[in-house]
Amino acid sequence: CDHIEVFINEDNSITVQDNGRGIPVDFHEKEQKSALEVVMTVLHAGGKFDKGSYKVSGGLHGVGVSCVNALSTHMKTNVFRNGKIYQQEYSCGKPLYSVKEVGESDRTGTRQTFWPDGSIFTVTTYKYETLQNRLRELAYLNKGITITLTDLRDKDEEGNPRTETFHSEEGVKEFVRFLNNQNNNTPLIDDVIYLNTEKQGVPIEIAIMYNTGYRENLYSYVNNINTIEGGTHVVGFRTALTRVLKKYAEENNAKAIEKAKIEIQGEDFREGLVTVISVKVAEPQFEGQTKTKLGNSEISGA
Repeated sequence: CDHIEVFINEDNSITVQDNGRGIPVDFHEKEQKSALEVVMTVLHAGGKFDKGSYKVSGGLHGVGVSCVNALSTHMKTNVFRNGKIYQQEYSCGKPLYSVKEVGESDRTGTRQTFWPDGSIFTVTTYKYETLQNRLRELAYLNKGITITLTDLRDKDEEGNPRTETFHSEEGVKEFVRFLNNQNNNTPLIDDVIYLNTEKQGVPIEIAIMYNTGYRENLYSYVNNINTIEGGTHVVGFRTALTRVLKKYAEENNAKAIEKAKIEIQGEDFREGLVTVISVKVAEPQFEGQTKTKLGNSEISGA
């Protein structure tokens, strides 16, 4: 999948479609129903399929699309697969009919449309800016992918809807530059310090810039989820940064440090620092009510 399209429809429903392989529609022996229906209606359904297919996913609780389905008054799924179009609709998470063939198509992918339940959510009108920020973020975190956002509620004089496309070839390197420019900070150096590696089976991407400001701006992500409370991946990064820069300072400026009679602290290295940390964890453990803090102890060492 390299293209995802998101539509805010005129009735405030949301449509998301991609050009991936399409959700499987074959019969699921254990559940005795279509694999598509299992994905759409059974919690933790991801674990019921081949674990080798996807190393990581962007979910917090393992409930994903089945949760969206349960919290929607109506949801409609179309799968484009094997040259055919399959369809199923739901009401409050319950199927209205079995998966059926409704046509033929050369394309592949999945299209989901859902109407959020007003008896559960106090606000069911989507803010363009909220989706805009999140989709831009996802494009930076998954370089090479194209995400298109179209707001069918907002049209110009010629009837063309508001549309924006997000795509990044440099990923988190570009993200750091964007964040730095957003705050109107002057970079100390134009180059982005970039690290892309894998430690202990954990893919890690880090991009760093220093600017003339005094604040630290650190944005951390686990499987594309913004961990606003940080966690073990942030602790590990800060510990490593302090250790490396402190060692360098002591080896190259020992006399100046001794003369000034100062003790270098970790915060000294984080003034004017803009950082994006993105890690992919197969089985993330999130802490707190909001699930925005990573708890896996092994990640800090990586």
